[in-house]
Amino acid sequence: MSRHADLVPAIGGGLDPTGLRAAFGAFPSGVVAVAARVDGEVVGLAASSFTSVSLDPPLVSFSIATTSRTWPVLRRADHLGVTVLADHHDTVARRLAGRADVRFHGLDLAVGDSGAVTLSDGVAWFDTTIHHHVEAGDHTIVLLRLHTAAHTDRSRPLVFHRGRFGLDRPA
Repeated sequence: MSRHADLVPAIGGGLDPTGLRAAFGAFPSGVVAVAARVDGEVVGLAASSFTSVSLDPPLVSFSIATTSRTWPVLRRADHLGVTVLADHHDTVARRLAGRADVRFHGLDLAVGDSGAVTLSDGVAWFDTTIHHHVEAGDHTIVLLRLHTAAHTDRSRPLVFHRGRFGLDRPA
């Protein structure tokens, strides 16, 4: 018999999506902006599935829902900018998950010669190209090859945990 408090029930041979999302949410993750200039416009999105993958070659990854309307446009870019968002970027992360036409309005952006776009006040910045992508269930896992990397020690990263920004603290 299991001693786990909240087992995710099986439904019709699979796991209950609501319970599974809650179980996944128990693991805190950082939040990044992935952006580029495509056809003269800044295009991008927020991802909370970012992770380092390899030092040699230098690779990182993120996952994006297969239903994303932004990813088919963004993946056409020669280079993608990745910004690790800072703890004051909670409203920015929400905006990057919202309407595409206003995602970057009023933000201090840096656009590289390669077309990679980053937010100037992030925690870390990467200029990347798509190394490989893999269809995985209802998401696509995107492996990015790093070309440049920079970071600052002045800010803390934005954390997504249990469906909200910041870490839950027990009472």
